Amino acid sequence: MAPLTKKCFLKHSSMKLPYIGLGTMQIKTEEMDKALNTALDAGYRHFDTAYRYNNEADIGRSLKKIFESGKIKREELFIVTKLPHHGNRRGDVEYFLKKSLEALQLDYVDLYLVHSPMGFKRPDDIAQEVPNFTELELDMETDLVDLWKGMEAQVDAGRAKYIGISKFNSKQIQRILDNCRIRPVNLQMEMQIYLQEKELVSFCQDNDITVTAFSPFGSPGIRPLVKTLSDAPAPLEDPVIKDIANKYNKQPSQIILRFLVECGVGIIPKSSNPVRIQQNIDVFDFELTKEDFERIRALDRGEDGRVFGKVFMGNSANHPEYPFPK
Repeated sequence: MAPLTKKCFLKHSSMKLPYIGLGTMQIKTEEMDKALNTALDAGYRHFDTAYRYNNEADIGRSLKKIFESGKIKREELFIVTKLPHHGNRRGDVEYFLKKSLEALQLDYVDLYLVHSPMGFKRPDDIAQEVPNFTELELDMETDLVDLWKGMEAQVDAGRAKYIGISKFNSKQIQRILDNCRIRPVNLQMEMQIYLQEKELVSFCQDNDITVTAFSPFGSPGIRPLVKTLSDAPAPLEDPVIKDIANKYNKQPSQIILRFLVECGVGIIPKSSNPVRIQQNIDVFDFELTKEDFERIRALDRGEDGRVFGKVFMGNSANHPEYPFPK
């Protein structure tokens, strides 16, 4: 296999998705210009956001200045955003993507994802800042196959080059594959050393669907709320990871990201810290030995390692499309 570099892309029959992107969730308005410019200078070309994050307008203003400066062209970037949970109806997809494009000041996004298979009802004041979805009422009539037709229409209209999904399980993905005209090209999901999702990754790769891992460091700020993880160190503090990091003279974060790259998935670590932004993409100048890769493989806790779904999903475990084991 040829050495992986910053210029390598995830394997897909038609789409070129850079391995590492910048996650933008919770990046503040005053941090956005510096974060995006630092990322570009470091070699990032993949930027991930969502309607739900309430910062697309900040990203749009920064991108406009970047494009006008001549620093980079729009077609050189891969920009991802997502349909919010309260837009999971065929008739709502166009509305929300148009709102995202308006905020981002773009004519199209490279990839548009269904943020969650679980639908919520739209609030009466749809123009308000996106509420925490745990405050919204569940839409128990969510129809993923019909919703997907609304996603396909956005490709037809040129608003999205590709479409995909987030947090879907293999049965939900198969339902889409069995009924679609335009196939999903990407699954975004929680994946980290304690939740490695080997079977789901294999399923996606067998079906020409790339995988992007979010929360690669295990969301250390909320892990204390997850009872099944109370006896496990945060991934960045795991003794195995720290030992391997010392061996390679790398940061624990770089060992984790390198491991995920070698699993064949993309990663979108979030940071507004210039040093960490640089560190997070500097994982292409070394390879893990087979022994070290297997040591990290052995850290998998399966469902006991999941953070998202046990903390942020509220009462959505009652939804018919709840994707995780209860």
